[in-house]
Amino acid sequence: MHQRFQGWGILSADDVAEACRLARQALEAGRDDAETICQAAWTLFVLAGEAAMAAAALDSALALNPNAAHAWLIRGYIHAVRNQPEAAIEAIERARRLSPFDPYTFICAANTAAAHLAARRFERAIEWADRALHDQPRALGAMRVKVAANAHLGRLDQARAELSRVLAIYPEQTIAGFREYFHYLAPEFLELYVTGLRLAGLPEK
Repeated sequence: MHQRFQGWGILSADDVAEACRLARQALEAGRDDAETICQAAWTLFVLAGEAAMAAAALDSALALNPNAAHAWLIRGYIHAVRNQPEAAIEAIERARRLSPFDPYTFICAANTAAAHLAARRFERAIEWADRALHDQPRALGAMRVKVAANAHLGRLDQARAELSRVLAIYPEQTIAGFREYFHYLAPEFLELYVTGLRLAGLPEK
């Protein structure tokens, strides 16, 4: 899942199928472990777009452990990309409070940036993306938020500069590939993202 999310090389259809098979196996075997449940849920959401299954699994994880920070973080991400920014920020903030020194803290910031992008609060999106990049300079998700937000603000020079950093890490990135990989985004959020990436000059194919 992180390989897809961070652009760490191309995943084959067989890779995706195997990851999803293992995630389902983990859900079956780890019914009493909140961390296993939430990581499997995240995998199935990102790789297979199984939003209903992921939401139900996260409910189970939080029933087992209401203080499971990663479950709140993943719930926040799902809210953000399904165009529910306020619910996203609330869940992510809860994750941050529960685990302030978590190694995933940069993902909290990147997901908050995505939520602000969904809400068209472009300045705030850039601010939170920069927080993520301060902690993890190769956080591709935060970079893409910065590209799109700057483009929508008309700051095309900044958008193109950030896009060059994206392409240095993930040279295969295209509009078509973004649409394929992020098929689970709410349609209006996907189009907002794609419009920004296109304005910045990301190739179509």
